[in-house]
Amino acid sequence: MAARSRVRTSPRRLRVWSSWPLRPWRRGGCVCPPAVRRDTEGLPVPPQGLSLSRMAPLGLLFGLLGASCFTFCLCHQNAEFALTNPEKSTRKTERKETAAEEELDSELLEVFHPTHEWQALRPGQAVPAGSHVRLNLQTGAREAKLQDEDTFRNTLKGSKKGKRLDISTNTYTSQDLKSALAKFKEGAEMESSKEDKARQAEVKQLFRPIEELKKEFEELNVVIETDMQIMVRLINKFNSSSSSLEEKIAALFDLEYYVHQMDNAQDLLSFGGLQVVINGLNSTEPLVKEYAAFVLGAAFSSNPKVQVEAIEGGALQKLLVILATEQPLPAKKKVLFALCSLLRHFPYAQQQFLKLGGLQVLRSLVQEKGTEVLAVRVVTLLYDLVTEKMFAEEEAELTQETSPEKLQQYRQVHLLPGLREQGWCEITAHLLELPEHDAREKVLQTLGALLATCRDHYHKDPQLSKVLASLQAEYQALAALELEDGEDEGYFQDLLGSVNSLLKELR
Repeated sequence: MAARSRVRTSPRRLRVWSSWPLRPWRRGGCVCPPAVRRDTEGLPVPPQGLSLSRMAPLGLLFGLLGASCFTFCLCHQNAEFALTNPEKSTRKTERKETAAEEELDSELLEVFHPTHEWQALRPGQAVPAGSHVRLNLQTGAREAKLQDEDTFRNTLKGSKKGKRLDISTNTYTSQDLKSALAKFKEGAEMESSKEDKARQAEVKQLFRPIEELKKEFEELNVVIETDMQIMVRLINKFNSSSSSLEEKIAALFDLEYYVHQMDNAQDLLSFGGLQVVINGLNSTEPLVKEYAAFVLGAAFSSNPKVQVEAIEGGALQKLLVILATEQPLPAKKKVLFALCSLLRHFPYAQQQFLKLGGLQVLRSLVQEKGTEVLAVRVVTLLYDLVTEKMFAEEEAELTQETSPEKLQQYRQVHLLPGLREQGWCEITAHLLELPEHDAREKVLQTLGALLATCRDHYHKDPQLSKVLASLQAEYQALAALELEDGEDEGYFQDLLGSVNSLLKELR
């Protein structure tokens, strides 16, 4: 639209009418007011009828107006020329970019930038492919770091070609992460399968099949047998009527070596070999009884399943019969070993032992002449049985269980009243006169365990006080020698402490 401009100048009040249309012009996105027309050389062309002297003030005015407009547009076009705070403008720009990114994708994830040191992972962080990730068992946090260059190459060796994540970017979408993990798993499975096949090939090269070895040993007249097969062969040899006494003893001696293992002892039970050995206790040959008891003691030891089957198979009665009759001392040693293995940690067997008069049998055994070695073993067995029950009661108190099954079974074993009735208070006191320090140690332990039950008998026994006083003087001298040698906690000092504690309780 055409327009005419009128300019008034003071003091002459000149009127200048523009004879050409004035249009607004643009620069850098800004709209500037219309200016005077310029010729090809950039000078303003005066309108017709006006002299240069009159146009000078008017040209100056338009020049100032154009310069201000040019500066204004240039500042809005280039932010670095703007007279504003650069930090505030930068923050505004970052906020706008962040808002724009959040609008574009709401599933953007923060990327973890690994280094060669372990760093903790925060929840929701995306781990770049090839990173080494572990779970710290001490802190419970997941940690990650860069892998070594060789390990990283081997990990990515079997991966398929395709688009990889750009670790230079700060965020990934969940879809990108899922696809990358799928490719990583495929590569790991391929690599693991190759490694497994290679490892299997190496193992096959190092070892030969068992069938091939059997064929070669058969050619050499050597037969490969498992423990089960060996035990079956030994039981058949022992149970055969055609085997000589030496062959039976050799079979039992070899069988004892295998039944020390818990699994082998249970295998012996599975094919009926245990009952065959138990029946060997009825043999008229003392050597057969001795080695049969030797095998049973090894099989009973800390093996509840075998202990239960032995009680049901009548082993306890047969062992007590051998101890109650005249037998060689080596046979009684092995039988007592089997009895101890059967009774320890088995309260039901202890109940049956008391019902069958086991304490009377052991008392008669201890009072025989020449059986001091057996007496020490019997006292040790009684000490173990008494302390077992005490520990079971203490364990029940600590766990606050009112009626556990194990404690109920031990409560049905009335061992201490039986020891008092059978005169074991006096028997154990007289065993202190044995010369061996090891035997004295075991007797002192048993006296301490029976102190609550036998206190009255100990007070009435003047011989016990004399023996304890003699032992106190003897062990004081030996303990002094240990202190001179620089032993602060010596063996004789412990024995002296046991004697002193008994004397203190009996005063």
